[in-house]
Amino acid sequence: NHSSFDTEREENSAMSAVEVYREIIKDNIDYDILIQDSDLKKNRIDEIVDLMLETVCTRRKVLRIAGDDYPAEFVKSRFMKLNSDHIRFVFDCMRENTTKIRNMKQYLRAVLFNAPSTIDHYYTALVAHDIAKGD
Repeated sequence: NHSSFDTEREENSAMSAVEVYREIIKDNIDYDILIQDSDLKKNRIDEIVDLMLETVCTRRKVLRIAGDDYPAEFVKSRFMKLNSDHIRFVFDCMRENTTKIRNMKQYLRAVLFNAPSTIDHYYTALVAHDIAKGD
């Protein structure tokens, strides 16, 4: 026996949970600092925040990332660990990816998900490449 008052209260608490997560994510990625960086587009940063938020707040038990299924809790915990370095890394990947990205949302979710494990390898390879070129 659900009154409309209860439903409204549930929607409000769900809304506020989303807002709490939004603040946590923005804190984690140093949002205020990132949006001042002239190399990074604010609307793209907002898009990334929204995607992270959508992923963290999903009710699904399983999430598909780059063709593989992962437990949603695992994906959420990875997304909650992302910081500004990971976001900058995502921008670097997008800059380098000259092929037309068919599904931006899927692409971003995959890059965000993989960022913690690929970021060190990526920058190590980049530095090695620069040294080899003699920059």
